[in-house]
Parts: sequence; C-alpha cells; structure tokens
Amino acid sequence: MSDNRIAVLVPGKIHPRVLERLGKQFDIVSVERDGGPKVDAETAARIRGVAVAGGFDAGWIDAFPKLEVIANFGVGYDGIDVKHAASKGIVVANTPDVLNDEVADTAIALLLNTLRQFPKAESWLREGRWAKEGAFPLSPFSMKGRRIGINGLGRIGLEIARRLEPFKVKIGYHTRTPRDSLPYDYYPTLKEMAQSVDTLISIVPKTPETHKVINADILSALGPQGVFINVGRGWSVDDDALITALGNGTLGAAGLDVFYDEPNVPAGYLSLPNVSLLPHVASASVPTRDAMADLVADNIIEWFVKGMPVTPVPETPVKPRG
Repeated sequence: MSDNRIAVLVPGKIHPRVLERLGKQFDIVSVERDGGPKVDAETAARIRGVAVAGGFDAGWIDAFPKLEVIANFGVGYDGIDVKHAASKGIVVANTPDVLNDEVADTAIALLLNTLRQFPKAESWLREGRWAKEGAFPLSPFSMKGRRIGINGLGRIGLEIARRLEPFKVKIGYHTRTPRDSLPYDYYPTLKEMAQSVDTLISIVPKTPETHKVINADILSALGPQGVFINVGRGWSVDDDALITALGNGTLGAAGLDVFYDEPNVPAGYLSLPNVSLLPHVASASVPTRDAMADLVADNIIEWFVKGMPVTPVPETPVKPRG
C-alpha cells in the first residue's frame, strides 16, 4: 500500500473489472463483509472511497472518517444508508441506464416463457418425449391480445413498454404521477390497473411503499387468465399469496426473476407448473456487467479527478470536491 495513493475500500466481492480499473490509480483495501468493518485505525483513516456490491450501512460509513464517495454496483441502492451518508457530506453513486436494455429484454423473454412455456417445450424435445409421446401440449396462454400493465414506469419500465409496442398489445402503467407525453393508459392506483389488465409487469424499487404491494387482492383482480411478471424486487411480492393464487387457479401464471430472500426461493414455487423461475439474471450478461463495473470505477475516478461522480443518486449531496 502506497501512502501517496488514495485508498478505496472494497467490502466483500465485486466484479473483477472494478478492481482492475481502480487498482491502476488507487490502493485497493479488500475486506470481508461479515462481522462489520475490520480495519485498523491507520488504514481506516486513509479510506476516501468505497466500491461496493450490496449493503453499506451507517456502521460501515462511520468507520471511515475521511470517506467521500460510495459507488454502488447496481441500480438499486437501498442497502446503502444514503440519508446517513448525506448527513456526513458523502456522495453516493449507482449504475443506472447501462443495464436498462438488458433488463427490459429479460422482462419480455420471461413474459414469453411464462405465456408460451418455451423452457418446458425445449425440455420435452431434449428428453425425447416429442418422438415418444408426440407434440408438446398447447400453451394455455398467448401474447396475442394481451392487456399489459407496468407497475413502475421509470427508465427500465419505459424500455419494457417500448419493446411491447410491436407485439400489438394494449399498454398501461401505474406510477405516482402520470406522464402526459406517453401514449399509454395511466392508472392512479395499482388496484385499478390490475382490474383493467390481464398481465402485470412489476419493475418497482425496494421502498417502504412497495413492500408486498403485489398481494392477494391484486392477484385476484388479475384473475384466472392473468399473468404476473416480476423483474423489479422480490420485496414487492407477498409470496404466500402468489403461491396460493397460482395453486388454486386465482391467477393463471407467473414469471419471476427476483425473490424476497435471495438466493432462497420459497419451496412452494418449485412444484408449480405455471410459474417460470430465473435466478436473478436480468442484467447478467458479460457486456452489461462489464458496463456496470466500468461505471462504478468511473464514478470513483471522476469524483477524485473532477470532484463530481458520473451518476450520483438523487438523494446524495452533489458538491464539487474542494
């Protein structure tokens, strides 16, 4: 470790490209995440930046008196105590936009898999059942004529909507405030939208307001021909209600890429024939993850070179470094 270079903390695992890029300009201090910040006082006093994939709470923030910037690997940053960081003048940055296309593409793929059961059809072929038993059974649902509501029309939600347009489906959305320039139907409440559509795609972040908003009432409103897709946060879903609705026919089908307690998936989902499950892979391609890693590195580099990160989160105090 060189006393002439700024020290950047990396708690736990992160994309190796982050380490490669930051290592050219900074001293990297890698520590285990478990058990809190275990760094001697001299090293802690040298830490001025953090690159993290996951949580960074007030206890971690307070352990580094000269900390200036926290760069998160991911769009969601609910694991970082942004309010506490802001109170200490610490800037927080995330990685928006670079994964919008990948997540939106995955949402469409997951919707098609859920409706048409393509993974099951491929297994049917690979297991030799086509030759032995005949054609794969007709899928119970189709994209044709669907009325699709998007819960959350931020950057990714808008990309999902644009991808849906060529499918000639009817598109609606629910957010806190309508966006008048868009050609989609606006619903002031999630319940009203669920009652009016037969397909619900959720792409909301983890906030107190979104906790288990996809509940028995919403699922019942979608109905037995209804389909639910989640590429946002598992936090927003009442798993017990969804498993029950899928099991008793209240809801037709579901496709899930995110779960409440990842990587632990409720056992009730695994035995259901009408749910398509993915292990949180929406942004998991080499090009997209490389782009996310580059943005993490760029946020830290730009802060120390220009006094301004590339993509600060809205809540953070963005003040040029003096």
